[in-house]
Amino acid sequence: MPTKTYCWAIIDAMREEMARDDKVFLMGEDVAAAGGAFGASRGLLDAFGPIRVRDTPISEEIIVGMGVGAAMAGRRPIVEIMFIDFLGLCLDQIANQAAKSHYIYDGMFKMPLVIRTSSAVEMGIGPHHSQAWEALVGHIPGLKVVMPSTPRDAKGLLKSAIRDDNPVIFIEHIAMHRIKEEIEDDEDFLIPIGKADVKRAGSDVSVVASGLMVARALAAAERLAGDGISVEVIDPRTISPLDFDTISASVSKTSRCLVVSSSHKNFGFGSEVAAEIGERCFFDLDQPVRRLSPPFTPAPFGRQFDQFLNPDTDAIVAAVRDLMA
Repeated sequence: MPTKTYCWAIIDAMREEMARDDKVFLMGEDVAAAGGAFGASRGLLDAFGPIRVRDTPISEEIIVGMGVGAAMAGRRPIVEIMFIDFLGLCLDQIANQAAKSHYIYDGMFKMPLVIRTSSAVEMGIGPHHSQAWEALVGHIPGLKVVMPSTPRDAKGLLKSAIRDDNPVIFIEHIAMHRIKEEIEDDEDFLIPIGKADVKRAGSDVSVVASGLMVARALAAAERLAGDGISVEVIDPRTISPLDFDTISASVSKTSRCLVVSSSHKNFGFGSEVAAEIGERCFFDLDQPVRRLSPPFTPAPFGRQFDQFLNPDTDAIVAAVRDLMA
């Protein structure tokens, strides 16, 4: 199997789906001639031309609005919003149009719209570019929210998102763009939306980690194995719909759970997982569910401060040891 970076996995997924279906097209700021702000659309303009790979004005509301209209007209648009923080500028189009059109018009219209966006948690670029908003969009009914943590998952989930008839928010993390992994060389390689992945099997503690935190949870599990603590690491991959069956099966087995996330603890992803586990697995738990998240404060400028606020491998190891105690 060929080895691909996370970034090239994204490009390959879009290239394959655009070649497969001429209704698929890409638009956004700097996606054409520049090859994407972070290089994630390189080569697509040459391959498919300016009609199907379109640069847009700097107006997130217009970009998503055009995507909504194109999807209602039968196309399958992929629109890129450079940072997830900028979803605030187009939230009306996302929450009140894309997410609701199928319901408002009694199923007359489908909404095969993919909104690709990037998280820059821990990149040190300040409060307007460093937020973890997966819980915000996960709260909106009618949307699917995907957040892969590996190149293989990124490709398989993006291809599934493009083929889906529902609006999908696809969240990438810029820091992951250079990580590499072997990926099946198969144009029909798909990973189903809404299915979690057990990244590491274990028997003592379940660690549910999302996005950037998955690699840290795996590193913590490796370190804890030296102490005789067996950690099961679960990557939801999809924020909404969330695969509670896989999570609850793991917690019922281990009787302990830690949720690690880049989103805030207050009203966040970890809170939703903890609440669901409390309802499903209360009598299986030997300890209350623990949440490990950044403090409830805007992200600062400067990578050293940003990293200080977010859970690291040491913090995960300490939390697991505390659960075992």
